[in-house]
Amino acid sequence: MRHSEFALNTLKEVPSEAEIVSHQLMLRAGLIKRLASGLFTWMPIGVRVLRKVEAIVREEMNRAGALELLMPAVQPAELWQESGRWDQYGPLLLRMSDRHEREFCFGPTHEEVITDIARKELRSYKQLPVNYYQIQTKFRDEIRPRFGVMRSREFIMKDAYSFDLDEDGVISSYEKMYDAYVRIFERLGLKFRVVIADSGEIGGNRSQEFHVLADSGEDAIAYCDADDYASNVEMAATPEPEGEPAAPAQEMQTIDTPGVKTIEALAELLGVRSDQTLKTLIVDGDDGPVALVLRGDHELNAVKAQKLDGVASPLNMADPGTVFKATGSEPGFAGPVGLAIPVFFDHATATMSDFVVGANEKDKHHTGVNFGRDLPAPDTVDLRNVVEGDPTPGGGGTLQIARGIEVGHIFQLGDKYSQAMGAKVLDADGKERVMQMGCYGIGITRIVGAAIEQNHDENGIIWPDALTPFDVSIVPINMHKSDAVREAAESLYRELTNMGYEVLLDDRDARPGFKFADCELLGIPHRLVVSDRNLKNDELEYRHRRDSESATLKREDALKKLNGSRIS
Repeated sequence: MRHSEFALNTLKEVPSEAEIVSHQLMLRAGLIKRLASGLFTWMPIGVRVLRKVEAIVREEMNRAGALELLMPAVQPAELWQESGRWDQYGPLLLRMSDRHEREFCFGPTHEEVITDIARKELRSYKQLPVNYYQIQTKFRDEIRPRFGVMRSREFIMKDAYSFDLDEDGVISSYEKMYDAYVRIFERLGLKFRVVIADSGEIGGNRSQEFHVLADSGEDAIAYCDADDYASNVEMAATPEPEGEPAAPAQEMQTIDTPGVKTIEALAELLGVRSDQTLKTLIVDGDDGPVALVLRGDHELNAVKAQKLDGVASPLNMADPGTVFKATGSEPGFAGPVGLAIPVFFDHATATMSDFVVGANEKDKHHTGVNFGRDLPAPDTVDLRNVVEGDPTPGGGGTLQIARGIEVGHIFQLGDKYSQAMGAKVLDADGKERVMQMGCYGIGITRIVGAAIEQNHDENGIIWPDALTPFDVSIVPINMHKSDAVREAAESLYRELTNMGYEVLLDDRDARPGFKFADCELLGIPHRLVVSDRNLKNDELEYRHRRDSESATLKREDALKKLNGSRIS
């Protein structure tokens, strides 16, 4: 491809609306153009990368025995009403009506459509197992689209759905998809971890997420190599406490804390550490408000909390009026002493003594509080996010925390959709059986952003070899003034193209420094510079995108280096 024919425009300055590196570099390198909030046009160079992601995903899905189809993006409301998700999915679902006032949605996912296909196409156990997949556009009406393609409203996704006769079958299908996903991300050249995850709106009883590791990742991952453990922080369990609290050394006192509503302000006022305080959060329950109590330095885990008996799901903090009725005070001063509503204590509170809590009175806190004297000794539950240094659930090591970008998610659905929508087959005895399902998603567009977040420097993108839009950039110096440089560059371009390389010939009449900057911004792995000076010695200047210096090599040696990198 000749640069002059590629209609590629790059930007020197960082766009003001771009918050993270991948968004900045994708705009600067001309991969995407913003159309509206959360909506992007993929430009030709961006599409080249997208197609490489799709090709690897498609090859591995086919290798795993999945069958490609293509379902409509717009789906009738009736299917979602059958599954019960029309009302459950919430504002993320973009709803619309046609000219006859029939309701539809722009699909954020396709469980309902594929289940409708399965109940019409699959009749006998002899047709199972089967796994259908597609690569297609989705839409989720994010309340605040941000981070470019990381959290856009419209995106491209590979989604697959397996159907089996029984639980053993769906486990086997799930494990095949797990293996396929591992191969996909290894081929993409990305550093990733597979973590235990919550099934969220999709449902099911088992799910795992595939995370590309990057400092900018929205998700926190708890892992331990020694224990071969990895989990989304939302799902990582904390252990029950060992040992007993120390004997009380203080009497409980009520002290004035005017205007102190945060743990940080309270600890500073009293000269104590935040882990010597308890915070009491009042949330909505099924039959009235519920109190959740955890150590001041710990964060509430909403996923864990909303699974407790009596706590409303999704988790919702009680409004100030409800807090006042339940505690006699405004938010910020609630505490467990004398509280007449259901109270759940986190595991980490059980061994505390002489701690500080809200006094259920405005501008007041209790100090010197102890279990067994001022409060009943609690039966504790797991309420918090794990932190670095916590023991692993298996006890084989301690947890570390890393940031990750979710790029894939696999679910063992069971019969959540097939039961609701009557997707059944006849078994060997002629009896109807509800099929067992799995679903498996990969964010195609998100992978591109995640790859950049993991592979970049101050000059631009550094693509993994599998994703680069071009393999080689040829940069002629002053080719518009030198026939020798032009002829040598054209000859090299034809030769490398015939060898199967994807080549970008920078034939623009521009300064060398400008061309070099664009080459680094675009992340093309190999750069060959053709100049009058080097041609006199039959040489080329070679530089790999990850190298800090260029090397002047004989033409033959430069091509050998290029071929050697392809072999490796």
